[in-house]
Amino acid sequence: MKLHEMTYLVVDDLELMRAVTVNQLRALGCEKVKSARNGAMALDILRNNKIDVVLCDWNMPVMSGLDLLKIIRADPKLVKLPFLMITAEAERQRIEEVIHAGVSGLLVKPYNAGNLRNRLEKVLSSPSRPLAPGGGSATAPIATQPNNRRATDTTLAPSRILVVDDYPVTLKLLEQMFKDEYQVVTASDGLTALALCRADPTPDLLLMDVKMPGMDGFEVVRQLHTQTDTAQIPVIFVTGATDEDTRMKGMELGAVDFVLKTSDPKALRAKVRNFIKYIDMRRKLQADFDAMLDASLLREDVENTTRHDIKGSLAGIVGMVQSLADDDTMAPRHVEKLRLVEKTAQQVMDMVNLSGELYKMETGNFKLKAVPVNVGDILHRIVDVSRSTFFDKGLTIEVDTDTPVGTELPQALGDTNLCYSLFQNLIKNACEAAPHGSRVVVALRDEAPLRIEVSNTGVVPAEMRDHFFDKYATSGKTGGSGIGTYSAQLLAKAQKGTMAMRTSDTDNHTIITVTLPRHTFDPAHPSA
Repeated sequence: MKLHEMTYLVVDDLELMRAVTVNQLRALGCEKVKSARNGAMALDILRNNKIDVVLCDWNMPVMSGLDLLKIIRADPKLVKLPFLMITAEAERQRIEEVIHAGVSGLLVKPYNAGNLRNRLEKVLSSPSRPLAPGGGSATAPIATQPNNRRATDTTLAPSRILVVDDYPVTLKLLEQMFKDEYQVVTASDGLTALALCRADPTPDLLLMDVKMPGMDGFEVVRQLHTQTDTAQIPVIFVTGATDEDTRMKGMELGAVDFVLKTSDPKALRAKVRNFIKYIDMRRKLQADFDAMLDASLLREDVENTTRHDIKGSLAGIVGMVQSLADDDTMAPRHVEKLRLVEKTAQQVMDMVNLSGELYKMETGNFKLKAVPVNVGDILHRIVDVSRSTFFDKGLTIEVDTDTPVGTELPQALGDTNLCYSLFQNLIKNACEAAPHGSRVVVALRDEAPLRIEVSNTGVVPAEMRDHFFDKYATSGKTGGSGIGTYSAQLLAKAQKGTMAMRTSDTDNHTIITVTLPRHTFDPAHPSA
């Protein structure tokens, strides 16, 4: 679809800013535009109307643009909707947050219709960021992305100055004065100046003579202000008129400065350079945000491509190992080793699949298909493996349950693979943190919800306690990535559970408590 064929939703709490954006869209030929004054109202419109693109301010009462974006990306019906965030934010961490949430594009305030058109075209020509159904990425391979550029390339083209004067000598002088630093375009009359201002790309700054035959500089500026796509072009009047009335008239029209032709050329150059610095700051900010978004897209693409390639290779290994193990001529001891290789490769494939699930959890796109899970069996399997892994530490690792002997252990309602990864992380961390010869206890409590505790001797360092579940937070562990407890908490929350840590200097003890929904057996539906 072309820009003018689409339906837009403009979201901004300020009525004036909504009107500006709506008018800019209409200046681009886009007539199908709806508006909302906050995210909550926007969400209601989205769920009751066909919207093709959302243009949303960031900071709003009731529901911010970021909160609206997160809800959209978590809604299967809206997840691929192009979302352009309009912002004056300059803090890199906040921009990373909105990129991480799945924004399609960023537009820095202030902007004109040309900037808006460019952002919309970029957003609509780029692939959608959320994961496609089944775990694959909806992001196209980087080589096929339209208008792709290196994510680190934020070099700005020289700013564009339009010089307007009917006197050829002055026109040439001003062109020579600025051409070494900027792109300089010239016009000798008002009509030509208007045409150049309405062309693409629009000038970043206009140096305008006042007195010209036909259409004077004041009339040019008046007409520029009647059009949404040219109203924000800054103007410096350069004139021979010295009377205060002329100066005041120019300033009232919105000129950023008023310079006499008889002034020192160095003063004019300095004024232009200072103002262009402000323009370039905004352009650089936009370029930096674009680069950050491109880098995110590139990283996602590389990760998804790598994940796909690894899974393909592992599947081939599993297939070949299974073929060898099924060969009747293979010695039993060799078959046993082959089955171990097969099991190991399958575990690695499960880890690769889990990384995709974690990404969906982080971006709000994970959907749980809860089934009964035998948590007790999972805990016993992990503890058995851990006893072997940490044999040299002389640890006593055991599972403790409050269920009477001979009674079936309670089941959770969740996902088997997620539960295995969750408790494998926690038990491994507990064993690594426990001193030599100490005890690690994994307790399963038959409650609603189910409560599972992993406890060990030793305490969490004081500087880590407030950041225990933060991503990349680690302390004193050689080679530690700092994502174990972070991912474990994600896995618990994804299954409608909770996780908490309690550490005591007095008792020299640490306990991680996980709760998960308890599966209730229904005699009327024994298979449920």
